Amino acid sequence: MLRNILSMYREAYAGLPRNAWLLSLVHFVNRSGSMVLFFLSLYLTRKLGFTMAQAGQAVGAFGCGALAGSYLGGILCDRMGATAVQRLSLLLSGLNFIIMGYLGSFVLIVAAAFLQGVFAEALIPGNATAMARECPPAIRTKGFALNRLAANLGVTIGPVLGGYLAMWNYRALFWVDGLTSLGALVLFHVFFKSGPKPPPRQSRSSFPPAVTPPGRRHHLPAIFIMVFGLGLIFSQLFSTFPLFIHSAFGFAEYRIGQLLAINTVLIVLFEMVLLQGLKKVAPLKIIAVGALLTGLGFALTPLGRGFLYAAATVAVWTFGEMLSLPLLTAEIANRSHEGNRGRHMGWFGVSFSLAWMLGPIAGSSIYIQFSPMALWLSCGVLGAFLALGFRRLASGQAGPDR
Repeated sequence: MLRNILSMYREAYAGLPRNAWLLSLVHFVNRSGSMVLFFLSLYLTRKLGFTMAQAGQAVGAFGCGALAGSYLGGILCDRMGATAVQRLSLLLSGLNFIIMGYLGSFVLIVAAAFLQGVFAEALIPGNATAMARECPPAIRTKGFALNRLAANLGVTIGPVLGGYLAMWNYRALFWVDGLTSLGALVLFHVFFKSGPKPPPRQSRSSFPPAVTPPGRRHHLPAIFIMVFGLGLIFSQLFSTFPLFIHSAFGFAEYRIGQLLAINTVLIVLFEMVLLQGLKKVAPLKIIAVGALLTGLGFALTPLGRGFLYAAATVAVWTFGEMLSLPLLTAEIANRSHEGNRGRHMGWFGVSFSLAWMLGPIAGSSIYIQFSPMALWLSCGVLGAFLALGFRRLASGQAGPDR
C-alpha cells in the first residue's frame, strides 16, 4: 500500500527538467514572504484607522496595478525575454514593499499598492513563459502544477508567520515580504546568470502553429472572460474574507493565518498527484468541476462557525483551485507559440488582475450594502455559472483534448 502511494508520487513528479525545478525554487523563496496582501485590509482598518471601503479601494488599487503589470509583463517577455522581466519585477517589488510599510497617507498607500501590483504581477507572465519554454506540451501541466506547488508551499509559511508578525509589529510584514523578493532575485541571478536570448523579431507567419487546432484557439477570449469570473471569487481572499472571518468567527490574525495555511498544505500534498490521476480527462471538464467547487466553498463560509467548519470550507474551494488554475495556465500556453506566448500569458494575468481590481470593491460594496451572506452566496452562483461555461466549451471544442 505504502509502496503504491510512493510510486504514485514519484510518477507525479517524474520527467520535469532541471530548470523547471529551479524556476519553482525561486518562486518558493519569493512566495515564502507573501503576507502583506493577506493582512492589508486588517492593517489599514485596525492599525491605520481607515474605513472598510478605503481598505477595499487600496486592495483594488493593487488589482489595478496588477492589471497593468500583467499586460506590460507579457509584452516585455516577447520583446526582452522572460528572464529580464523576472529580474526587474523581483527587484522593484522588493524595494516597494519595504517603502510601503512607512507610509501613513491614504493617497500614498493607494499609489504604492498600485505600483506594487505593477511590479509584482509583471513576474507572472515572465515566470509562466519561462516554464512553458522549459516544459514540452506533454508535461506542461505538470510543470505549472510544480510551480504552483512551490508558490503555495511558500505561501504556507507567509500567512502563518505574517499572523504572528502582525500581532507584534505590522511594519515587519513589509520588511519580510520585501526581503524575500530580493532574496529570490539573488537566487534567480545565480541559477540563470545568462538567461536565454530574447525571442527573435519575426512575423507571426514565421512561427509554427500552436499545438491546438485553430478551432480551439478561438476559445481563448471566452476562457479569459471566465478566468476573470474565477478571479472575482478568489479576490475576496484578500479583502472581505479575512474581515468576515475576524468579525463572524472571532479569529485573531494568527488564527486566520493558520486557516489560510490549510489551503496551501492541501495543494502541496495533493495537487500534483490529483492532476496526474486525471491526466486522461479533458482539461476543460476538470476546470468546470474546479469552478463549481470554488464557488461552493465560499458559499458555505457563513453557514457555520468554529475552526473545523471554516477549515472544511477552505478545503472545498482549495480542491476547486487545484482543479482549475494549473490546467487553465497550461491550456493557454498550449494554445500559443513562441512568438505570442508572452502576450497570451499576459492576457491571462490581465484577466485575473482585472478581477483583483474590481473584486475587492464589488465584494466590499455587497458586504456593506446588503450582507456578508449575500456576498458569499453570490460567489456560489458565479461559480455555478462558470462551471456551465467551461462545460459548454469542453463539449464544443474541436480536435483532440490535448
